[in-house]
Amino acid sequence: MTIRSLSPDILSVLEDAVGPSGLTADTAGMAKYLGDWAGDYRGSALAVLRPASVAEVQALMRLCSELGLGVIPQGGNTGLVSGAIDGTTTGGVVVSLERLNAIRRIDRGNFTLQADAGCVLQAIKEASEAEDCLFPLALGAQGSCQIGGNAATNAGGVNVLRYGMARDLILGLEVVLADGELWNGLSGLRKNNSGYDLKQLFIGSEGTLGIITGVEVKLFPKPARVETAYLGLVSFEAAIGLFNRARRACSDLTSAFEIIGSECIDLARLVDPGMTAPVAGPVHALIELSSGPTIDLNGVLASFLTDAIEGGLVADAVLATSNAQAKAFWAIREGLVEGQAKRGYHVRTDLSVRISDIPALVERARRFVATEYPGWIALAYGHAGDGNIHFNVLPPLDLADGEARVRGEEITAGLYDIAVGLGGSISAEHGIGRSRAREFWAGLSPAHRRMVAALKTALDPKGVMNPGCLLPSTERFL
Repeated sequence: MTIRSLSPDILSVLEDAVGPSGLTADTAGMAKYLGDWAGDYRGSALAVLRPASVAEVQALMRLCSELGLGVIPQGGNTGLVSGAIDGTTTGGVVVSLERLNAIRRIDRGNFTLQADAGCVLQAIKEASEAEDCLFPLALGAQGSCQIGGNAATNAGGVNVLRYGMARDLILGLEVVLADGELWNGLSGLRKNNSGYDLKQLFIGSEGTLGIITGVEVKLFPKPARVETAYLGLVSFEAAIGLFNRARRACSDLTSAFEIIGSECIDLARLVDPGMTAPVAGPVHALIELSSGPTIDLNGVLASFLTDAIEGGLVADAVLATSNAQAKAFWAIREGLVEGQAKRGYHVRTDLSVRISDIPALVERARRFVATEYPGWIALAYGHAGDGNIHFNVLPPLDLADGEARVRGEEITAGLYDIAVGLGGSISAEHGIGRSRAREFWAGLSPAHRRMVAALKTALDPKGVMNPGCLLPSTERFL
């Protein structure tokens, strides 16, 4: 049953659980929790709860379970698929973890860090660096996103090639279950082959099985050397060929390999009008190597690029000679994302295919947009090393917003069909949320649906955890 309002008595009980400064129920106070940073989604809630301790999370979950009150967990609210914003019902409360934000401990000897779920990713990276360590998860939103949200969405980023996604970096979790019980899976162990690996159920579950309150992650020695090059290539086929050669020639020294269609550069200039790409060519690429102090990393990269140029895979290349120049290279990759947000509404995808299928994905998607939606501008860029391409599409500037969004849904569906037709996925790293739940559920086999439904029912029998996110409500999928 959907709850349409909270009585003063219920509000008082919830306030007792989280303290006077932990509850907001007025429209103005809740506003920043009910919209995403890109402006694509607006939601509603009966109240916003901001617990400051794990015990407070437990207390409010017990209350919400008893009341049958839907709970929408929220980290830094930097997601792109409406996973933390409910625009379909007014029967739930947002639970923000922003006050649960301490780094609990750093174990330099064991290369681990334990933090509250609300700890901002940038703070974790800086604390690790202060101990001469590296936490390699790197996202454009790292100054705002929270580690609990990174875990709940299995965040990706530019360093997946070498270090893996969030799932590969997490050693343990602490989770408050739907009924308020606490599961402590924080052990710091790198090897623990004793039955089901329960933390994996919650990584990528998008708050539908419980609320993550603590995270323990792997750290790595801080690289002593980092070398970056910006490349110009003739095609996406050449880019994938170059990546394959880099993997063999540079091995695990390769920490990032990004490809950018040249059509994206103008978007970066919306952020910095003076920005110029250091090379020309239909396709640009960024390659980064990192290592310890004893390796001649500059020599490795320079030799590799020389061979690639002589072999015809690279048309032009600039090897960064300073940290400032390397940052300028990366500013192009980061700026094109911000530039799209400045441009306004646009179709946004994060498609995943086998690495070898990236050229086919880009070619088919471009042909689809050009043929079916003339005037729309197709953009292709992404993490080539892990098969993740962000194929985004900008509407004509003179097209009304309402019509653009209708056409945008059609384009999105077409792009999903192309990716799935290549044996790929509609979500490489952004997740499913609410905006993709219908497509996700429709694409599952009967056996897959039964297993998902069994997990949801076992861990959240009342269906209070993030209803409508990732999968249909309990009443619909059983």
